[in-house]
Amino acid sequence: MGILNKLKGQFIDVIEWTSPSDDIMVYRFNKEGNEIMMGAQLTVRESQVAVMVNEGQLADVFQPGRYQLSTQNMPIMTMLKSWKYGFNSPFKAEVYFINTKQFLNQKWGTSNPVMMRDAEFGMVRIRAFGIYSFSVCDPTAFLKEVFGTSALFTTQGVTEHLKRSIVSGLSDIIAQSKIPALDLAANYDELGEFAKATLNPKFQALGLQLDSFAIENISLPDEVEKAMDRRTSMGVVGDLNKYTQFQAAEAIRDAAQNQNGAAGLGVGLGAGAAFSQMMQGAQNQGAPAQAAPAAAPQDTKFCTECGKKIARSSKFCPECGAKQQ
Repeated sequence: MGILNKLKGQFIDVIEWTSPSDDIMVYRFNKEGNEIMMGAQLTVRESQVAVMVNEGQLADVFQPGRYQLSTQNMPIMTMLKSWKYGFNSPFKAEVYFINTKQFLNQKWGTSNPVMMRDAEFGMVRIRAFGIYSFSVCDPTAFLKEVFGTSALFTTQGVTEHLKRSIVSGLSDIIAQSKIPALDLAANYDELGEFAKATLNPKFQALGLQLDSFAIENISLPDEVEKAMDRRTSMGVVGDLNKYTQFQAAEAIRDAAQNQNGAAGLGVGLGAGAAFSQMMQGAQNQGAPAQAAPAAAPQDTKFCTECGKKIARSSKFCPECGAKQQ
């Protein structure tokens, strides 16, 4: 009986997997020395795909459901093994369970500043971070391109590569979106959707798909943020002339309240003079221009001999030379 039980234990008749962790992407079921019995039960749960590999060669793929392994539902394995007439016998094969659910809350961020070209500020260095989620969309491509024949594969084995792909394409994504640096904070959702569509081909080449991409923050250099603050202040101020007059009035009030004697009086008088000049200038801008006063008539007289007009103080006529009275 002991020998029969040992032989019976070597044959696998129930094949299934329940993931003990949320970050496991691939789990290889069979253990060394075990053989799968023809007619064994294979259970593939929702958000799973089972892939059967024979001697390193990809064979059959099973979607969620319950299967009784036979030559009818294993066409590729049947061809590889050259089974005929439904011959029932144990066989060795590797069964990989691939987790196809979404892997959520994957973080990404720029370890170094990323350069972007802005129409207003020129070349700008930015930093950004956020989260994304992905899933396996093509199990066979994922097997060939990523995990190979690993017995256990977690998200840690692929997320570093995915984050580098995201960061390397971030500057191109922002440039193609044509969103000015001043408007980036107001367009996180639109930029995230554009980034998702742009990055998805890189994910699909690995048998993955980018399900969501979110930008939580984009930080600009200090000098750009200061320029933004100045522009905001100018927008709040509005009319600079009125603002200058208001500032002068405030200065007069503060000087009047100053109790430092002559210094305060001098400041108040200076501010008052400046304010008076500004008010006068403002009034002159709106007042119509006055005509220049007419020139006073010249003091002249007529020559007693030739009648020409000469200066009243002249003693001789410059025309005829006659002496004037």
